[in-house]
Amino acid sequence: MLRWTIGDVTVTRVVEIEMPVPYDEKHPFILSATPQAIAEIEWLRPNFVTESGALLLSIHALLVEAPGLRMVVDTCFGNDKPRRLLQGQPLQTQFLDAIAAAGFARETVDTVLCTHLHVDHVGWNTMLDPEGEQDGASRWVPTFPNARYLLGRKEHAFWSQTEDREQGTVFEDSVKPILDAGLADLVEMDHRVSDEIRLIPSPGHTPGHCSVLIESRGQTAMISGDIFHHPCQIARPHWGVPFDTDGAQAEATRVQVMEDLVGSGDLVIGTHFAAPTAGRIVRDGEAFRLVTD
Repeated sequence: MLRWTIGDVTVTRVVEIEMPVPYDEKHPFILSATPQAIAEIEWLRPNFVTESGALLLSIHALLVEAPGLRMVVDTCFGNDKPRRLLQGQPLQTQFLDAIAAAGFARETVDTVLCTHLHVDHVGWNTMLDPEGEQDGASRWVPTFPNARYLLGRKEHAFWSQTEDREQGTVFEDSVKPILDAGLADLVEMDHRVSDEIRLIPSPGHTPGHCSVLIESRGQTAMISGDIFHHPCQIARPHWGVPFDTDGAQAEATRVQVMEDLVGSGDLVIGTHFAAPTAGRIVRDGEAFRLVTD
């Protein structure tokens, strides 16, 4: 279990699933990331790609503990929810046991933050009602019953009107129950969570996508969200994913973020980066690279 300290703030990574993603010419996960193109980025090996050039991807939550705050950032896929990205097979993981072992039993969490509302960032917002079915149907209840859930106002407005069938299902089982329970706060893209933690707008992947900036005792870290899906996009910021809502904006956001961070020494914690997951951005010729500890 990886953990980082930023001044008075600690961030702990809890993995739901990890997987290699081979290049699929018909349905590429990252556009242009062929094994040949990946092989040209030598620093990706051995942590972020396999010997055959498959991308190593991690689905994890980040547990943030700051003065007066116990927050979960992005809640993965969740159990019992068949999803297209999982070939229609629902997960059955020990995720809740893992976060409890990290000191974040679900009843003790006071804040949940979703950087955006895609399927792999909202799943554990809810869980099946442990008391069973209601009126013959499964009932989704808030996983973190004592938390306020911070959802982007712009993000909510976009996805609540989606015509995408699966994303509509995601909204119904992983977002709407939070709204119905009165636990959601719709926030702006620059919302301040606490003295040490604030959101920074990073649109493109989705219209209301935000990243998380942590500043404490002269140290700074950024939880990226899906600005980057894989470290190869640090070296090749023009490599997008087919499910960006605005690919040009996503690329512009990546470039701007890296220009702001390069050489600063600020820590970047990747939301989908395999271990070691975090590092610092430096220049690499005309491009960038991630330097890990």
